[in-house]
Amino acid sequence: MRRPVRPKSAVMFLARILLVILGLFFLPLGAHALWWGMREDVAANYRGADWSSAKLLPEPAAAPQAIVAIYAARVGRWRGIFAHHTWVVVKEAGSARYTRYDKVGWGSPVRTNGWAPDGRWFGNAPRPIVLIEGEAAQRLIPQIQAAVASYPYRVSGDYHAFPGPNSNTFVAHIMRSVPALSAALPPTALGKNWQPLRDIVGLTPSRTGIQISLGGYAGLTIGWIEGFEVDFLGLVAGIDIRRPALKLPGWGRIGMDPIIW
Repeated sequence: MRRPVRPKSAVMFLARILLVILGLFFLPLGAHALWWGMREDVAANYRGADWSSAKLLPEPAAAPQAIVAIYAARVGRWRGIFAHHTWVVVKEAGSARYTRYDKVGWGSPVRTNGWAPDGRWFGNAPRPIVLIEGEAAQRLIPQIQAAVASYPYRVSGDYHAFPGPNSNTFVAHIMRSVPALSAALPPTALGKNWQPLRDIVGLTPSRTGIQISLGGYAGLTIGWIEGFEVDFLGLVAGIDIRRPALKLPGWGRIGMDPIIW
């Protein structure tokens, strides 16, 4: 016969769980909040922010090859403490222009060429998550365009900053539809793990592992490309073995660059 669980034991167990949550999620976030608050270059508002090109992409005339890129940049004001915005850029071989796809929370939710392809976001310079050129990029572009067209949460009212679907859910949908992109969004891409409750368990976007999502409020990801991630209220902690790095709430990825140039 099993011995009944004593109230004191249950309290100690819950206390340990709370300590783990505090240490794993909220202490790193708090430290990053202090660092972010000391920055003097955070734009105060939308109009005062720098949205110009960060000069990461070559001029189309100087790059006849096809290009596929995914960028991530910190969002504006206090939200930059814990979140990135991500978007997708494509250029077909011989094209005279890039095409940028975003989802935003105002106006037309899915935007095409709303900003410079490699533009700063609220003054924050982007970093590449994916950069593919040449024939491999040309093969992926029709698949990316089809994924953009098939995104199911594309009308006004479909955007929810937390837990999703939001801008990062949109890019995660594209990556899930085109697993050959073979990349993972940064841990601070809030909303990337959002899935409707009917899809609690599924494959990771790269299809190299398993993802569990409780409506974006909590979850677990284990995959070769995505690494190991624990999601709690949109905050992600984990580790990447393939490209060694820690994943910390607020700070994001600390370690090797996530892409192979």
